[in-house]
This record gives sequence, structure tokens and C-alpha cells, in this order.
Amino acid sequence: MKVDTSSNLCPAPLVFAMIGGKWKLSILQILIFDGTKRFGELRKGIPEITQTMLTKQLRDLERDGLVKRVVYAEVPPKVEYSATEDGVGLMPAFKEMHSWWETRRRSPKAP
Repeated sequence: MKVDTSSNLCPAPLVFAMIGGKWKLSILQILIFDGTKRFGELRKGIPEITQTMLTKQLRDLERDGLVKRVVYAEVPPKVEYSATEDGVGLMPAFKEMHSWWETRRRSPKAP
């Protein structure tokens, strides 16, 4: 996704398009907090995701500059995925969401 940075509009819809969906946040969380992973390790970390969906989501994240894919010239081929600098830049947002959730979970619910 090409992001238009010239607009003064709120960037939230653009950001949500980049990280939205059922699996992208889970993939990013693993790569940001646990570091570089191979495809199979990501599958084990998200057992509910299909191979096809993981491939699609990784391609989307790579296209948007949040994930880096490195292919090693060996037999069998070795491929590793890691968060880019832009991807790692989302770490504070993940921490804030966690903090928000913990606060919400401990507070009494309004009727």
C-alpha cells in the first residue's frame, strides 16, 4: 500500500489497512517481541492460521514494509522473516494496547 503522507487527514484508516485483519497483529507481535522466525515457527506460534493465509499475510506485511523476508541460497531453501525498523516501531502501540487491556480487565464494568 502506498501511503500518501501529504494529507492532513487522520492516518488511522491507512494504518488499519496495513495492520488490520485477523492475523497481521499476531504475526507482527511474534516477530517484534520474539525476533526472526522461519515460516514453520510462525505456523506453530499461530496454530489456527492456514498455510495459505500465513503466506498471504506475510506478503502483505512485506509489501507494506513491516516485515522483511530473507531467502538463503541453500538446499533445502531457508527463508526467515523479521520485523523491519518500521515494524519494530509498532512496539509502543502493542505495549499501550496491552496496558489498556489490563486496565480495562481490572475495572468494574459499567451497566
